Amino acid sequence: MSNRAPFTRLVAALPATVPFVAPEALERRNGRHMKLRLGANESAFGPSPRAKEAMRAAIEQVAWYGDPESYMLREALARYYHIKMEQIVVGSGIDDLLGLVVRAYLEPGDRAVTSLGAYPTFNYHVIGYGASLERVPYRNDQNDLPALAEAAARVGARLVYLANPDNPSGTWHTADDIQAFLERLPADCLLLLDEAYSDFAPAQAIPAIDVNDPRVLRLRTFSKAFGMAGARIGYAMGDVQTISAFDKIRLHFGVNLIAQVGALAALEDSDYLQQVVAEVTKGRQEYAELAHSLGMPSIPSAANFVSIDVGGPERARALVEALAERDVFVRMPGAPPLDRCIRVTVGTTEERAAFAIVLREVWPSVAAASLSHQ
Repeated sequence: MSNRAPFTRLVAALPATVPFVAPEALERRNGRHMKLRLGANESAFGPSPRAKEAMRAAIEQVAWYGDPESYMLREALARYYHIKMEQIVVGSGIDDLLGLVVRAYLEPGDRAVTSLGAYPTFNYHVIGYGASLERVPYRNDQNDLPALAEAAARVGARLVYLANPDNPSGTWHTADDIQAFLERLPADCLLLLDEAYSDFAPAQAIPAIDVNDPRVLRLRTFSKAFGMAGARIGYAMGDVQTISAFDKIRLHFGVNLIAQVGALAALEDSDYLQQVVAEVTKGRQEYAELAHSLGMPSIPSAANFVSIDVGGPERARALVEALAERDVFVRMPGAPPLDRCIRVTVGTTEERAAFAIVLREVWPSVAAASLSHQ
């Protein structure tokens, strides 16, 4: 019997964890292709034509490493937001950046605060680096800002994670709400403000960019409105000292060349971005009307998805499974009170029409079966 190098005590003690079950995994399990991919909040509209053209051309240089400084993209982002390049770090998506923040701010045993059922990758990093989580339930389907602030003070949190607009609810708080919340946090606590869905949100939901405030770090991405989820590229904005700390620990060649080129071209194509946002706004309304026609409320959303209230977690789970049997991929939130919902990404006009047909066909039997078990 051969010897085996031991894992660290931390890793050995961690349970096996899969933050997301991918649609590809469902396809392998079912032996069929998903006809409607509406569960991961990807953009159904894809990247802008200019971004696609730039990425195709960049394939000719794919033998090269990407620029470890992401200089041109950071320069363009700095102009876009009227801030300094030194206040921006680029990573391979927000998931990567969340890991950098946790490594930079949390010692083993430190505490972080998040909402119960919020984006699980933050939790994954916190636990994976040996810190612990305080989870605060949603209130009225929104992040409970007073309760989050109280929890941060009570446990001495070093980090508080807040998505605005929120995933998985789609709800949002105003910029004034966010600023008041920031003022209630402990002085040595960093607010990690995930704004992945900010491009879809009303203006009053987005605080003014104040990257000189060391109490807040803002995360944004090219995965959602810009349609580049598979390219894995996002960025964080903060004060110079905060951003410079990430250079000590980030994977300097972690952002690929094609993603850098595509993101730069996408950022410059504002007309396409506006078209996508307008179509998503239209699609959210269509989903709300569809749900209403079937006797189900929906949660008003400022993201590129809608959470439809189907009446309870068992019914939501049954509906997700029934849709999967029809090769439609959607998800349900994982914790109460939002686990009474299914969450559906806004698809193209054709995808929305196809989803409406399938939902109308499967919903009556799911609803009837759940009633018979009561």
